[in-house]
Amino acid sequence: MSLLRSTNTRIYRHLTKSLPVFSSSKFVMTTAVEFSEPRLVTKKLLAKSQGEGDGAVVRRSIGRPELKSFDPFLMLDEFTVSPPAGFPDHPHRGFETVTYMLEGAVTHQDFNGHKGTIRAGDVQWMTAGRGIIHSEMPAGPGAQKGLQLWVNLSSKDKMVEPNYQELLKEDIQSAERDGVKVNIIAGESMGVKSPVFTRTPSMFLDFTLTPGAQMHQPIPESWNSFVYVLEGEGVFGSMDSSPISAHHVLVLSNGDGLSVWNNGSKPLRFVLIGGQPLNEPVVQYGPFVMNTQAEIKQALQDYQHCQNGFEMAKYWRSQ
Repeated sequence: MSLLRSTNTRIYRHLTKSLPVFSSSKFVMTTAVEFSEPRLVTKKLLAKSQGEGDGAVVRRSIGRPELKSFDPFLMLDEFTVSPPAGFPDHPHRGFETVTYMLEGAVTHQDFNGHKGTIRAGDVQWMTAGRGIIHSEMPAGPGAQKGLQLWVNLSSKDKMVEPNYQELLKEDIQSAERDGVKVNIIAGESMGVKSPVFTRTPSMFLDFTLTPGAQMHQPIPESWNSFVYVLEGEGVFGSMDSSPISAHHVLVLSNGDGLSVWNNGSKPLRFVLIGGQPLNEPVVQYGPFVMNTQAEIKQALQDYQHCQNGFEMAKYWRSQ
């Protein structure tokens, strides 16, 4: 257990039926389509700052005691890291990490020889699968900021081979209409689809609304979904609701889509994330997420003994 305990001190615990409708009006939804069951905000939490990794600071929303998980999502962090702080060598098994840079850049390395730097607007969608050890360290001076989402994998996918999908800012599909812009990291919006393959069916959309703009985004009815507000404040779900400001996570009810209004004087930016629930048991021990205690015990043994996916851990250290 001593090897795991030593490593854990540095582990980054990081996770319709109609077309979209847009209007520049604050109060009138210009559409002939009736949305039978709009999604409403059922829970609102302010993501509070906490230390993580080696000197980094994160605002954790999903993955904290008040919202331990939200099937299929295990964690969402808004992170800030400045040299020499960072997230040194640490393992994962059984899920995917999605890193979306907001400011600055982060360099990642892993024991399979993969190395690269993602900058503001870039995305890395990493499938840890049966096992990976990697590092994530700031690539420039000053504060580097981003989001990291943990997406659970189904039992049939937990031991797949590790894989990376990386998209540069210029390669990410986007669309814009009537004061609403969306970057489509995964899923579909305004008729535009992302090329990212998600083993667990998911959507990850980055919206910016100018003052006075409004929108409706369809979401598959069976999916769970939530919003994380990055900048400004907006009205979500019902125009009678109070505005919600930055750093809040909003858990949404079931329904066919989400309506949003920016009635303020500044731009509103938020991410809308949704996914198909797995409806499977979740057993988590730090960076290992499996379905049973026995599988967690096996993951610990594999990591400690550098076997069954962790063979390179015996020799590799990040540079």
